[in-house]
Amino acid sequence: MPYFTKLFLLIFCLVLLVESRRHRRRRWTTHPDVQRASHIFKRNRDLTKAWKGKTEQLLRVDEHDFTMRPAFGGPAIPVGVDVQVESLDSISEVDMDFTMTLYLRHYWKDERLSFPSTNNKSMTFDGRLVKKIWVPDVFFVHSKRSFIHDTTTDNIMLRVFPDGHVLYSMRVTVTAMCNMDFSHFPLDSQTCSLELESYAYTDEDLMLYWKNGNESLKTDEKISLSQFLIQKFHTTSRLAFYSSTGWYNRLYINFTLRRHIFFFLLQTYFPATLMVMLSWVSFWIDRRAVPARVSLGITTVLTMSTIITGVNASMPRVSYIKAVDIYLWVSFVFVFLSVLEYAAVNYLTTVQERKERKLRERFSCSCGIPHSKTMMLDGNYSESDANSLAGYTRNQMAPEEEKPEKMVVHLAMSNESNSSRKRGLKGHVGLRIIQNTHAIDKYSRLIFPGTYIFFNLIYWSVFS
Repeated sequence: MPYFTKLFLLIFCLVLLVESRRHRRRRWTTHPDVQRASHIFKRNRDLTKAWKGKTEQLLRVDEHDFTMRPAFGGPAIPVGVDVQVESLDSISEVDMDFTMTLYLRHYWKDERLSFPSTNNKSMTFDGRLVKKIWVPDVFFVHSKRSFIHDTTTDNIMLRVFPDGHVLYSMRVTVTAMCNMDFSHFPLDSQTCSLELESYAYTDEDLMLYWKNGNESLKTDEKISLSQFLIQKFHTTSRLAFYSSTGWYNRLYINFTLRRHIFFFLLQTYFPATLMVMLSWVSFWIDRRAVPARVSLGITTVLTMSTIITGVNASMPRVSYIKAVDIYLWVSFVFVFLSVLEYAAVNYLTTVQERKERKLRERFSCSCGIPHSKTMMLDGNYSESDANSLAGYTRNQMAPEEEKPEKMVVHLAMSNESNSSRKRGLKGHVGLRIIQNTHAIDKYSRLIFPGTYIFFNLIYWSVFS
């Protein structure tokens, strides 16, 4: 009997323990905070656990061969493209290329990636899924370097919709070739293109097109360059033919750049013009100041050579003449001619002085004639010089073929009055007085500036 009593008491204690635990659990589940948390959990449950625990199984990646394009064997699959240009980083005239950072997006439909969805919402993935499915093999034609940004992870996004439509986006920086024409440099405009094309699929397998025409190309409003003004961005497309493989769809991102001229005005045109004007100063310096005029001419020539060398050092070695070359070399010619002008003046002065010495030696015997004097007349005699010659009359002149640039005239004394002497001097208007070599400088003061101004008018009207 005591045995059954103990058994009954044990069963009774177990029943009380179970009832107490059930009562505590009922109180905890009816608490408002617990009910709210349970509702949130049900609403935001992990979808990846609802279909066998893997996203790949949700998209049935393992059930298809994604090495083949969608609708393999059928018509060409259309792949839409749009681009957003983030920055235009640099333009290199020496390498003839440009660097651009952009968001490249592709749109196509692959029914193998369709999945059931009650709310018709898309799913977004990173670059890890891209390696397991088919994506367009678009590459940049004529690119030198390109890479996909990978900080802090690969900048790739894949968005899949329930009906199988796919959005594939990546952030790319590409350096591509740009054929530039420098015949009008630095007053030039350049048009460059970034070209996109499928590498493996011809137009029979993949039809590449701009998704929204010109609206497919967007640019950041903050894009700016130090040397260029971005005038226009636009898109074009055409077929490209390769003799070995066939026809391919090719898309073009075209942009037009116009160079800012103010930098080159300060660094090239103004210094060259000032050097030309500085070379004209020698026309106002005395022809006997040989060191001053020679040093000024050599300095301006060397300075122009330095300017030309500096400009060509930053430019590609093209085989045609640029607009800046025309201006600099014409300016160099003007500076060089100013040096040659003084060389001509100095040479003619030396020849003239030599002839004068010979004439003085030849007619030195005339000094023995009574009341006679040999004098020099040139084109710069003053009124006082004319008055001092009032007592002389023309008696003897050098033969016509021996006349120097400064006329040597032999004058004899006369006893006429001063008034008759003045009338006699005026009567000799037919006496030919040849100007000295200062006339070259006088003409140069007008010819050089006038010709250079005329050249500038033609230059800026043609190239601007």
